[in-house]
Amino acid sequence: MRRNQVKGLFDCFPEAVIIFKRIKNYYFIHSAEWTGSPQLIAKQQMEEMEYLLNKEMGFLPGYLQRKSAGDKDNET
Repeated sequence: MRRNQVKGLFDCFPEAVIIFKRIKNYYFIHSAEWTGSPQLIAKQQMEEMEYLLNKEMGFLPGYLQRKSAGDKDNET
């Protein structure tokens, strides 16, 4: 992959390769490459994949402190 990009594979979407890009101190989903028919990925599923990848890569503190994490807290 290019610099600051990571490919991820997840059991819930076995036909997809999820591309993550790094911004500052966390990774977010940039795109998905499908080998079969494309499916819709729910926002909650995307957030879970981002959480898992950032935890695995050691960027979880940065991911939890991102600006959009505060917006989510205000919605509940």
